[in-house]
Formats: sequence, structure tokens, C-alpha cells
Amino acid sequence: MPKLPPNSLPAPAFDDPKHHLRIYHGDCLELLALIPESSVDLVFADPPYFLSNGGITCHAGKMVSVNKGEWDKLPGPDFGPVRARFDKVHDFNTAWLAAAQRVLKPNGSIWVSGTAHVIHSVGFAMQQLGFKLLNDISWVKPNPPPNLSCRYFTHATETIIWAAKNSKSRHTFHYKLMKEANRGKQMKSVWEIRPPEPWEKKFGKHPTQKPVALLERILLASSNEGDLVLDPFSGSGTTLLAAFRLRRHALGCELSADFLTLSLRRICSNLVQVDLSLTCVQFSLDPFPDPMDRSKCTHSRTVISSAARNLSSVLAGATFSRMPPQLQLVQQERRFYFIGRIKREVIFSVLADSLDDARQKFRASGRPDSDALFIVKTETEIYLA
Repeated sequence: MPKLPPNSLPAPAFDDPKHHLRIYHGDCLELLALIPESSVDLVFADPPYFLSNGGITCHAGKMVSVNKGEWDKLPGPDFGPVRARFDKVHDFNTAWLAAAQRVLKPNGSIWVSGTAHVIHSVGFAMQQLGFKLLNDISWVKPNPPPNLSCRYFTHATETIIWAAKNSKSRHTFHYKLMKEANRGKQMKSVWEIRPPEPWEKKFGKHPTQKPVALLERILLASSNEGDLVLDPFSGSGTTLLAAFRLRRHALGCELSADFLTLSLRRICSNLVQVDLSLTCVQFSLDPFPDPMDRSKCTHSRTVISSAARNLSSVLAGATFSRMPPQLQLVQQERRFYFIGRIKREVIFSVLADSLDDARQKFRASGRPDSDALFIVKTETEIYLA
């Protein structure tokens, strides 16, 4: 991540210094103006297509509206002159592309995705700004929604323009890697990649979400490990997620608070990994336990590990009796674990009734809030059968 001048950018909505991932909440034009010139290796952008005009489409066999939100509407009055409104769209594309060009390194490149509604404006603006057009990729969707009007061919592709910062740029392209990925043949500019899989929408849906596989191919083709990738319209966070998986640094901008929340949930789910291990659990419900020697209950880790490995086979052959209808709760606790921002391990744990209570105890321990990146809550209940 480049060293940014002090106070040059507002506080990020998400900042992971260990993996160099950062997301800002706000207008990309305002944020791009604050990023240092020639500091970004690669830009991927999926700008508004301006399709939200009251039309319809087909989704899961049903007729649905294409309206995605205010951010996707054509600027200007709904009934204003069409030419004037599209001139504003082109002005918008020219403005953000110029801002992205400024922050690109001399040998940096940019990828922009779009449909016919916007991609021609993007390509023309690139030519006006002096970008060097490298390829126009046709991303083919194997199962596109049908055309309901039956007056056009079914829309089955999106175009992705790849361009270098200017005619002097010596852009990065891993030709051999792409050839290997294409079974030893030169990779063509027609890519058949499925839309986002169900696991990619586990935490919510974005109307123009791109598949991780698409972004991974783009990053592998035109960037190196440790490069800084910028997404000015980060949406559901796919670019940052792909960057994390491929050991790139990433910077995102997102205007919508809802989509920002979605992207944070996706990214954090990949950053946090909880490993549970069985060591030894011992408790007694006897009010007056006998004085027998219980020290041997704590066996070596080898014995415990062996028991853990055999647990599934034991359960498979066990016979369970019906539990009585009334169970008695004998123990209940809620514990909060604070995971470090730099060193990903538990730096503090505490029993508390609520998250606010736990955070107060964390601060009372002498640690600032910034020391923790995640907080994990566990609840334990023990019932007497």
C-alpha cells in the first residue's frame, strides 16, 4: 500500500493493514482526487450502466424490474432530452476515467466492464484521454436470462475493455500463465465464465455482482503479487476479495452503505478462520465430590488427539436414548474473544453479558479499540438430562 500523505483521505470504513485491504465509503470522484498520483498498479471498474429506467427483465423465470437503485439512473429529469442526459453520462465516465488515469503508475493498466448501454461511452472517453486500448474482452454468460420482448437477440455477453495508461506504458501481461490456464493454447478475448456461484451470494446479493473467477483471471493476467489494485465502484467487494486470495493489495470506494456492509461481510468471512481443538474439558456436578485422585484425567495431547479422531466412529455406532422432555439448565456463559488487527490471534477474552460490556472491559485492560479487528462471541449452555 503506498504511503498516503497525513490526513489526505478520510478514515476508511475498513482497514486491514496485515493484508493491505482498505475500503472507503463515499463518492469515488472525491476520494480519487485524494489518492497520490502514480500510486496504483491496476484499476478494475464496474461503473453504473444506467439501466434503471423502468424496464423489465427475466430472473428465475419471473418478470422483474431492472431498476437497481438511484445510483444506476440516468442523470437529469426522467423526461428531459435524451441527448442531454447521455451527454451527462459521458461527462461522468470521462471524469472518473481521468481521475483513475492520474493515480495509475506509468506502466499501469485499467479494466472496465459494461454492457452496450455504457461501454461505448467508456471506450470513447478512453480514446479522448489518451489511454492505449489493449483488448476488448467478450465475457460470455452460459445461461443468460431470456429476452421477454422477443424482438432482440438474448443478451449473453458483457464487454470488458483493457487499456494501458498511455501509449508509452509497458503494461504487465502474464502471457505464459494465461496460455497454461488455456491448456497450452493462446487465450482468446472471448471468455466463458459462469455468473457468481451461490456461495458468492451467501451474505447478500448485488444486482451487478461479478464472479470471483472473472476477477481472479484479470488480476492473474495483468498484475503481480504485492501490486496495488483499485476498484472505484467496489460494490459487493469482489475485486478486494480476489486481491486478498491472490496476495495483491487493494483499495476500494463504495457510495452505498448497504453494499459496503455486504462487501465487509464477504471479506471478513475470508479473513477470519476459527480453529477448534479438543484438549480436556472437566466439570463436576457433585455437591460433595469424593476425595479420589482425579489428576489422571488430564492425559497427554496424543491420547486426546486419538480420542478426537475416533469420536466420529464412536458416535456412528452409539445408541442414544430419548432425552427427557424437561431439561435443567445448569450452566450458561457468554464469552467474547478479541482478535488482533496485526497478529491474528486472540489478544483478549472476557465473560460479559453484552458486546458493549465486553468492549468496556477490553478498554479497561489498557488496550485501544484499534488493537482488535474482529470480535467473536461464543455462548455455552450445559443442560442436565
